[in-house]
Order: sequence, then C-alpha cells, then structure tokens
Amino acid sequence: MDGENRIVLNVGGIRFETYKTTLKKIPATRLSRLTEALVNYDPILNEYFFDRHPGVFSQILNYYRTGKLHYPSHVCGPLFEEELEFWGLDSNQVEPCCWMTYTVHRDTQQTLAILDKLDIETEKPTEEEIARKFGYEEDYLAGRLSLWQRFKPATWSLFDEPYSSLPAKGVAVISVFFICVSVLSFCLKTHPSMRVPFLRNITVNGPGNASYFLLDKVKTEPHEAFFYVELVCNIWFTLEISIRFVVSPDKCDFLQSPVNVIDLVATLSFYTDMLLQAMCVIIHEKKNNTFQELAHHVDNADILEFFSIIRILRLFKLTRHSPGLKILIHTFKASAKELTLLVFFLMLGIVIFASLVYYGERLQANPHNDFKSIPEGLWWAIVTMTTVGYGDMAPKTYAGMFVGALCALAGVLTISLPVPVIVSNFSMFYSHTQARSKLPKRRRRVLPVEQPRNRKQRVPDRASNNQGQQQQSRADGIGRRFAAGTTKLTQPFINRLGLFTIKEIILK
Repeated sequence: MDGENRIVLNVGGIRFETYKTTLKKIPATRLSRLTEALVNYDPILNEYFFDRHPGVFSQILNYYRTGKLHYPSHVCGPLFEEELEFWGLDSNQVEPCCWMTYTVHRDTQQTLAILDKLDIETEKPTEEEIARKFGYEEDYLAGRLSLWQRFKPATWSLFDEPYSSLPAKGVAVISVFFICVSVLSFCLKTHPSMRVPFLRNITVNGPGNASYFLLDKVKTEPHEAFFYVELVCNIWFTLEISIRFVVSPDKCDFLQSPVNVIDLVATLSFYTDMLLQAMCVIIHEKKNNTFQELAHHVDNADILEFFSIIRILRLFKLTRHSPGLKILIHTFKASAKELTLLVFFLMLGIVIFASLVYYGERLQANPHNDFKSIPEGLWWAIVTMTTVGYGDMAPKTYAGMFVGALCALAGVLTISLPVPVIVSNFSMFYSHTQARSKLPKRRRRVLPVEQPRNRKQRVPDRASNNQGQQQQSRADGIGRRFAAGTTKLTQPFINRLGLFTIKEIILK
C-alpha cells in the first residue's frame, strides 16, 4: 500500500519522492492533478518528468508537506514567480519572514523603470535607435531617407546627445561654459567694486534753463561690460534653444520639459529687461512728460532685477550633461513621502515650541523678553529645530531654557529620522546606474530551439512490420527485467546512462 501511494517526480534531472496524498493537500494545482495519461509520465521509469528549476521545486514540495511557502534567497524573484505560476500556486502565499526578501526584485524593477525614463545613457546611440526615435525606422531600413530626415536626427544628436560624437561633446562643453559664465556674471555684477555710479541728466530751472550731468553716489548700476557678456551668452542660448526646438522629435514633450521651460523663460527675461531699458532711454530723450514718470518708476524698480533671478535656474540645464544630478533630483522625488512627513512634524513642533516658549518666558519677570508674540516665537522655533541658532532671539528664564533644550532635541530627532531613507534611495539609484553602465549594450540572446525536421516515412511491408514488432516486444521485455532488477545503489547509474539507450541498441 505504501509503494502504491508513493510518487516520483523528476524535476530538472533531480528525482523527488513523496506521497500522492501530500500532493492532494493543495487542490486545483498542477501537482494535484497528476495522472498516468499525461505526456510527462514515463511508464518505464514510473516517474513524472518536468524540465523546471529543481531548486525552486524543493521549496514548492515543502509547501505541500508543511503548508508554508518559503522563498529561496539564491533565486531571482521573477524566476520564482514564473515557477509558482507554472505549478499553479499563488505568490501571496509566501511566508511573512521571506516577504521582504521576496519583494526586493519588485523595487529593483521599479528602479530600472525609472532609470529607463531618465534616459541615463553614456554610450553612443546607434543610427537605428535614433531613426526609431524620430519615426523614420522603416525609411532607414529601406534606405530611402531624405536629406531632411538625415539632417534632423544628426542635429538633434549634436545638441541633445553629448556622448553621441566628438562634435556633440564640444557643443556640450560650450553650453556648460556659457551657463557658468552667465551665472558668474549675474553674481559678480552685484558686488560693489563691480558697479559704477549712475549718470543721469537733470534739468535745473534757472537762468538760461541750463542742463547738468551729475553723478548720483546713491544709485549705482553694473559695469557696461556685464551687459555685453550677458548679450553674448543669451545669443548662444537663443540659438541653442531654437535649434533644439526645430529638430526635436516631439514638440509637445520639448515644451513640457521643466529644463526647457526654465531656459526659455530665462532667455525671454533678458530680452524683456533689455527692451524696457531701451524704452526708458527713448522716453527720457524725448522728454515726454506723460511717460516720463512711468519710465522713472520702471527705471528705479527692482522688479526687473528680480526676474533676472530666473537666469540662475539655468544651472538645472547641467542635468542634461550630468547623470548624477538627474539621480539626485529623482531621489528627492522618490522620497517625497518621507520629506512630506518631515515637513509635517517640523511644522507641528514649531507651533508647539513657539507657544511653549512664549508662555514660559512670561512666567517670570523678564524685562529683556525677546518673545513679544507667538509669531515671533515661530522664527525662533524654526532656527532652533534646524540646529542653526542665529542667537538673535534667546530665552532668558529657566522655563524658557528648558523649552529651548527640548526644542533642539526634538529638531535633531525629527530631521535625522528620514535622512537614512533618502540616502538609501540615492544609493539604490546610483548603484543601479553604475551597474547599467558596465553592462554590454547588446546582450547575447537565447536562440530558439530548432525544430526537428520531418523525415519521409516509408510504408513498411508486412514482413518488415512483423519483424519490427518482434524487436519492439523483445526490447520492452529486456527493459522491464533490467528495471526490475535494479537496486537503490544501481538506480542512479541507470538514471544517468538512461534506459532508452539499451532499448535503442536492441531496436537497431
């Protein structure tokens, strides 16, 4: 009875033995529906053969025995999922102790999907890939590309793919140079030694209605050289963004890119500033009293200088040339939940400690109380929780000092908790990027299994048919006697040599 209940499963060349009742424990699966009529069944060896992963199957068979499915750590997650799907098992049945290890591959797949969207590639793209990006793949394969179809991808690669060719690297270096010069010029023109007194023309009511040129020591303006430096830089930026827009594969995607929007707005702000300054000069020269007051306000307003801050944002254009900056930006995007939680706890602590220090300073007589209201205490709480400590406001009483100590400790704990999550996200993105850069771009693919050729079958005559049946019956008899006479010691050697070789020799 025990022998009849036993069943042999050959998975990937490794034999597993169990009981049929064990396989019936989990119904509606592949192993619970095994019958001798299946193609997998070998009547000579009395076993079922499956060309699957034997290491995963050992855990699956233990699941039938114990009712607990554990994940083998030496197997990749997608392979384990494929094996579970083949055997008809649900991946949600994995034990909680293995769930964290099992779901690592899902995080890896999400990370790889994000890296694919980032398009962080330092290798030269092929002509076929560029043609596919522009929708010219059929024309490229047919060899009938027009002059514009050849010029557009080549120009796009020159300005948008820094690693595509040596001229593209040169264009990238020029672009980075002008970005750095523009930002440096924007910063240096605010230094007092780089500014000159403002020269203005005023009319003095007196004899002869004389006009005088006076130097205003209060108002200064940047040196004239900064204007020409920014003019040259913005001419390059205008040329660059115009060419990139014309040859871009998708105009909508180009305009939706934040970096392109920043570049466009920064370039337009320079020309707007230059146009308004020219209008003010024309109005002053014509001495039109109607617009002279308006021109005076526009000339003295700092709103134009404020809009020039947008030019600083051109630094984000460096992300097109630096994969590390792209990874850093998307690290903050991936850590948005943790950062939101950090801001929430900071706001909660700021309000609580600002209120506590306000009332704590009022418990004792304190003529030098810096906390006149709770809104003023909010500034102190922000500075204290972020461990900056300007010192412009400080508690003077013991109660206020105690609140300040608690505020500093709470700030250190609140800020330090989400930092490891952000660091781990950056490390994960960066490590996968480095691994992708070391992989060969064209991997060797698994060739499909060649199908056996159909041989022409001869129609045997009656004599040869009878002779073949006699040889077949004799081979089956020898095979059964040989299999019956095997022991546990000789069985592995028989499995290794194969019983079919003996049968084939007899038939031949």
